[in-house]
Amino acid sequence: MNLPPFNEGELAAQQRWNTRTIWDDARRRRLLWDHIPGEFHARLENAPFFFLATSSPDGRCDCSFKGGGPGLLRILDERRFAFADFDGNGAFMSLGNILSNPHVGCLFIDFADGGRLRVNGKATIHDAGELLALFPGSTRVVVVDIEQVVPNCPNHVPRLGPLP
Repeated sequence: MNLPPFNEGELAAQQRWNTRTIWDDARRRRLLWDHIPGEFHARLENAPFFFLATSSPDGRCDCSFKGGGPGLLRILDERRFAFADFDGNGAFMSLGNILSNPHVGCLFIDFADGGRLRVNGKATIHDAGELLALFPGSTRVVVVDIEQVVPNCPNHVPRLGPLP
């Protein structure tokens, strides 16, 4: 599914703060994708964590940290990925939102080099079947069907390393 590159609010903000003209067709095609290019697959599969944003049907948002170390996520193909959902506090805020509103946003940040990638799509939850075999010990797997991928520049990302 191809989404329009920007919604009404984004277009209004671009107009208000004078950036609308820099987002011509060529720039949109270059910087707004509908898939994860192959050169990013290993980077995402080796990410030890990412941030997941979900929303209830009435617009109440939740952002959660999804950790588990490298191997937390698997690229299924350039338009889909899966990640393990580990038991936490049992509130199921993210999964509950996904059950009623499948739209998700995922933010991947590499604090070593500032690399960032935003991935937006629709999620489904699988608690049975062959997908569980991708993540031994996991009781649930979330699959994200990708709608939009936005690479971001490394500006303003703090470089973090081991603490002294």
